[in-house]
Order: sequence, then C-alpha cells, then structure tokens
Amino acid sequence: MSPETKAKLDNLIEQNKIMVFMKGTKLMPQCGFSNNVVQILNMLGVPYETVDVLADSEIRQGIKEYSSWPTIPQVYINGEFLGGSDILIKMYQEGNLQETVEVAIAS
Repeated sequence: MSPETKAKLDNLIEQNKIMVFMKGTKLMPQCGFSNNVVQILNMLGVPYETVDVLADSEIRQGIKEYSSWPTIPQVYINGEFLGGSDILIKMYQEGNLQETVEVAIAS
C-alpha cells in the first residue's frame, strides 16, 4: 500500500466516529453484506460515513492490508477495526453493538 493510501485511510478512520468501507454507498449498497451493515446502523439511528471501495481500487485493496482482514465491508468505530457484516450482526443480536456505538458517539 502506498504511503498516500495509508494516510488517506488513517484520515478517514480518525475523522469519523463510525466509518464503513463497503461496496456501494449507504443509499445504494452493492452487495448483501454491505446492505446488512447499513441496515443495522440505520436501525440504531446513528450517524456514520461510508466509502465505496468499488469507486477506488487502491482503497479497496489498501483497506484489506490496513486491517489484515480479507473481506468487505469493514467497520471502524472510534478508530478501531470492529469487523465485517457477520461480526456486526452477532454484536447487534447480543446487544453489544448498541453499547459500543453509544460510547463512541458520546466520546
């Protein structure tokens, strides 16, 4: 990954309490897994930002290296990598996600 791409990823993750790297946008998810993440965050009613990895191949590849996680979507909360769709679903079902999100937004 180029230093420019790493700096861009650092900036996006630091500047947004909840950052989602996904296929498509929050208004038009382009895969089921990305759509799951959007639906969960929308149900929680929290502000979040997204980056469409399909629009930027460097970001698409770079985020996988950045997190050492091979799949998209990827969710960062308060600068920390949380996981993908499956982890978000599990956390939501167990009630942990709401708490994690509330703490992030309050900080």
